[in-house]
Amino acid sequence: MAAKKLVLLGIAAGLLVCGLTGPLCVWGADPAPSSLPEETKAQRDQRMAWWREARFGMFIHWGLYAVPAGEWKGKKIPGIGEWIQFNAKIPPAEYEPLQKQFNPVKFDARKWARIAKAAGIKYVVITTKHHDGFCLFDSKITDWDVMGTPFKRDIMKELSDACRQEGLKMCWYHSILDWRHPDYLPRGPGSPRPWDTRPTAGADYNRYIGYMKGQLKELLTNYGPIGVVWFDGGWEHPAKEHRSAEVVAMLRSLQPSIIINDRIQLPQDFNTPEQEIPTTGIKGRDWETCMTMNDTWGYKKDDQNWKSTETLLRNLIDIASKGGNYLLNVGPTAEGEIPEASVERLAAMGKWVQTNGEAIYGTTASPFKRLPWGRATKKPGKLYLHVFDWPKGPLQVPGLKNKVEKAYLLADAGKAALPVTQNEDGVLVRVPESAPDKIASVVVLDVVGEPEVTAAATSQAADGSLTLAAVDAEIHGSTARYESGDGKDNVGFWTDAKDFVTWDAAVKKGGAFDVEITYACESASAGSAFTLSVLDQELKGKVEPTGAWNKFAAKKLGSLRLPGSGRYTVTVKADTMPRGAVMNLKAVVVKPGK
Repeated sequence: MAAKKLVLLGIAAGLLVCGLTGPLCVWGADPAPSSLPEETKAQRDQRMAWWREARFGMFIHWGLYAVPAGEWKGKKIPGIGEWIQFNAKIPPAEYEPLQKQFNPVKFDARKWARIAKAAGIKYVVITTKHHDGFCLFDSKITDWDVMGTPFKRDIMKELSDACRQEGLKMCWYHSILDWRHPDYLPRGPGSPRPWDTRPTAGADYNRYIGYMKGQLKELLTNYGPIGVVWFDGGWEHPAKEHRSAEVVAMLRSLQPSIIINDRIQLPQDFNTPEQEIPTTGIKGRDWETCMTMNDTWGYKKDDQNWKSTETLLRNLIDIASKGGNYLLNVGPTAEGEIPEASVERLAAMGKWVQTNGEAIYGTTASPFKRLPWGRATKKPGKLYLHVFDWPKGPLQVPGLKNKVEKAYLLADAGKAALPVTQNEDGVLVRVPESAPDKIASVVVLDVVGEPEVTAAATSQAADGSLTLAAVDAEIHGSTARYESGDGKDNVGFWTDAKDFVTWDAAVKKGGAFDVEITYACESASAGSAFTLSVLDQELKGKVEPTGAWNKFAAKKLGSLRLPGSGRYTVTVKADTMPRGAVMNLKAVVVKPGK
């Protein structure tokens, strides 16, 4: 390593000096408060306003891991590119020479910012430091940064200036996890990194947090206004050990308008589902789905499994329709270029957004639970219908109660009115025979008042059966919620026995029906008793183990009678919950009996 850097981060007396098996750091007493006054809802709404308006951001994973690009010592390393040090079990001493190989001479900050802007992106989040501890900015408290590379340019300074010139918000990703810093623990035998055999004697995690705070202070002091601090890698320690409340208070004292994600082991401003879109959004929380374009975050030369433009655009629409933001990743090469496959997809998305951005930016979640042909977003007085499957006849908008003053295609600059018919079942819009856009065409409805929808009931199939799926359930209570992914499609997290679920069922032909329920429950949590009820009829059941929370089994409950045509409410409630959760409830099926 080169000669060590020193910095005085505090001005109070009694400076603490710490020696590291690497860079030397010096910091002083932190003048920031350990907590800040609570903000009002109006203050929070004002602080979050730009982020909620934006809806579309660019994630950039870039660092030393772009140099090996998925290979180490001639072998292809499985897993995502930025985790190559972990997946190839590379000790820090063997990883460090990559710093002298990092020379991204093709890096052009203005070009990156223009690519993002042309795609319709509103904010950029980049890895100032990933888990390998290497910093893409000029840090005065470590030599393990970009200034120790042949490139010797502060990438964060160039990119932040370029993004602001293009009207984009600059945001920082910062890893709490650090595989190189000698004070970051755990490591060695019994830890997630047994291959890192550096001694732990004398290591002090509290001292590491001081180092992290020093770098965060640099990032929020030297680069102008920052929109978001996007933490990651906090899972190995609880919030108390991270001194999370203290860290957050420091950040907010430096930049009071800063937005902070939930990965510092405190809820903060927004949730961060990764590589998946919550089926029903996240009730009561701001949220942002981060997602790759292929299978890796950091550049990996052999990963050519690119998502199509159609998938990426429909993801953006789907997320906006559920009230979330889309943080779409690019992984630049070691030379400093965004891969051409990413550039092509972003350009195609930009063309769609240029025409239809009004239906994305500043919108809120759809009033519809599900739509058979696509998604919807809304603004005061407007509904935007994103049609994926263009109808052969009129476009049916089920359950809309508001008066429609006008309907038109967003792609039609003249806003020519489309014929509209309204009745008690909703709205019919007569649309052209061909879709304006094969991926997603937007029909705008100018409506009177806040969009109001009558939820559609689950109707009988041709054979007279009713399938009451978890996604269609109305969930009542504080814990239970719809859950998907990992083989799940159910009402899960049902840890309060007072919670319950209901369905609205539309029956055309009554009679006797047999009832079965499909659920999953691991052995340790089995034993709950529950009741399914319709009218004054009750069917009792007991939750038996199915082997795992994603291993579902259908159980017969019994029979009941629905007197005739009409709307019925089907309810499932827990009677007892002796262990951790009631069950993962997938569906109730009601079939005509004898």
